[in-house]
Amino acid sequence: MILWDYKAHATTRLGQLDGLRGLAACAVAFLYHPQALFTPAALADAGPLLGWFHRFGWTLVDLFFVLSGYLFAHVYRGGLVLQDRDAARRFAFARVARLYPLHLVMLMVCAALFFGQPGNTALAFAGHLMMLQDFLPAPGQSFDGPAWSISVECVCYALFMLGASAGQVALRRLSWVLGAGALALLAWRGLPGGPWDADDLLRGLAGFFVGQLVWRGRNGLERVPSAVLIVTVVAGLVLADGPWSAIPPLTLLTWPAALLLALRLPQIGSAPLLWLGSRSYAIYLIHEPVIALARRWFGILDGGLGQVLAAHLALVVVVLALSDLALRMIERPAQRAILIWCKRRDPLLAAA
Repeated sequence: MILWDYKAHATTRLGQLDGLRGLAACAVAFLYHPQALFTPAALADAGPLLGWFHRFGWTLVDLFFVLSGYLFAHVYRGGLVLQDRDAARRFAFARVARLYPLHLVMLMVCAALFFGQPGNTALAFAGHLMMLQDFLPAPGQSFDGPAWSISVECVCYALFMLGASAGQVALRRLSWVLGAGALALLAWRGLPGGPWDADDLLRGLAGFFVGQLVWRGRNGLERVPSAVLIVTVVAGLVLADGPWSAIPPLTLLTWPAALLLALRLPQIGSAPLLWLGSRSYAIYLIHEPVIALARRWFGILDGGLGQVLAAHLALVVVVLALSDLALRMIERPAQRAILIWCKRRDPLLAAA
């Protein structure tokens, strides 16, 4: 058995990207999905900034994919860490230990609250159990809707692992083929507006492997002036508002440039944003069931700007409180239990 010396090859934590992930999770949870609580008339005076999030906030999931690709390349040294024969087992176990406990708890909560609603079928439930919710002949937006992206990320993880096991050259070629290929298909057949379920896998592949390529080119990109990166962010946002899919310009321009800018801003790695970043997974999985319950209890709101702001504030407070509880009472205890189990049965898995 070949052992990898994790301590000797430890990677530095990119706190700014944790903070950026927290901000992205909050934008999806508190600016995009809450529009389902209101009538169009109630949001008529929301302003251009909130209006942009109402139209394009769904694309922040593509920022998650780009961040995942970059961070996986960083943590696993561009796949170098994954080239011994036991790597696949360690890698898969680490991913399941990180993602599955809270996903399972939220699935059970949503099944108890919403089973029988359109799309929430036994087949969809089985798909969520197997982390295949976006690939079975059942709606990917069933039960806990945002969980669709977890199954897409799992496909990206598997492809990353396969490429890394074949060597650095193979992984680099795979990143170019999948990243560029997915972007080309989205540019060719993607529709304006969205989100569209048919784009889910292509979105994940494009974002994740663009993130990989950004990491590989990080030394050269570090020399790009911040002003150029800001212009690139804006250019992607402008191009996204056209008669084509918004995903290619955002995934190719806006989100990589935003990632590089975040790495230059120590404020993005401040303590409050790190707090959000550590709870971003919980925020992402918890917010939509909370919104669904609010719709059930209060109906669709049709008040003025004061009611809109009050409802948003209440949602922020409730979701952040529940996310903090989820981190402390579900995610961390589950990971500790898994670690203890691993140390007793397989120290190599515990190291992963």
